[in-house]
Amino acid sequence: MTGELKPTRIRDLLTVFVVATLAAWVLLRVYYGDLPPIPVFAGASLYLVAAVEVVAAFMIRARIDDHRIGDGPRQLHPITAARAVALAKASALVGAAVAGIWLGFLLYVFPKRSVLSAAVDDSPGVIVGLFAGIALAGAALWLEHCCRAPDDPSDQSVD
Repeated sequence: MTGELKPTRIRDLLTVFVVATLAAWVLLRVYYGDLPPIPVFAGASLYLVAAVEVVAAFMIRARIDDHRIGDGPRQLHPITAARAVALAKASALVGAAVAGIWLGFLLYVFPKRSVLSAAVDDSPGVIVGLFAGIALAGAALWLEHCCRAPDDPSDQSVD
């Protein structure tokens, strides 16, 4: 084992997304009537996390491009970059799982909109949450990409 951290694979995120979607849909078939109403901004907090990760990505990329890597002032400490990569990998998985859960909700409530007023009321919150999960996963992938060194050989891998 080399200890080398591999880039997040889209295939892995899609697997998490599909499993979360199916699990949510199956559970909702049984427990939907027991759940409280879904507020419009139920998943909106993830937009803030995604925005922070996008800003961090641009800041990190700027320091890498300017070769300001080290432990001096106004430099990117290598440990900070490693922590950003760890955050990005975790956020990508969370974003994929959350988006899958909200898609499971959407697949359950959308067909029921004509018969359940709760489904109509829950739909906006479900859609906001779905896009928040997608935004988080996308921001995380961007942050991870921006943490790569310019001559990183993993830039050539297409997985």
